[in-house]
Amino acid sequence: MNSLQLLGLAAGTITSITFIPQVIQIWRTKSAKDISLPMLSMLIIGVSLWLAYGIILRDAAIIYTNSMVLSMSLIMLYFKFRFR
Repeated sequence: MNSLQLLGLAAGTITSITFIPQVIQIWRTKSAKDISLPMLSMLIIGVSLWLAYGIILRDAAIIYTNSMVLSMSLIMLYFKFRFR
């Protein structure tokens, strides 16, 4: 693994971690009323496209980052409907 790949993985890790506090907050409060469904939907579509792009390119950093962000986004979507 070269330094460019490590840079991409580090950036992906930091980007992915930013979603964790929001997921925890929704889970603790049992409320997702302040999360915009249109924003969340667009995020899921965009991240899914990035993931497909990363898979096509076989780019580990893009795949890793967007897999993590997609996972967190899908959890938030689940909570959005679960805690209505």
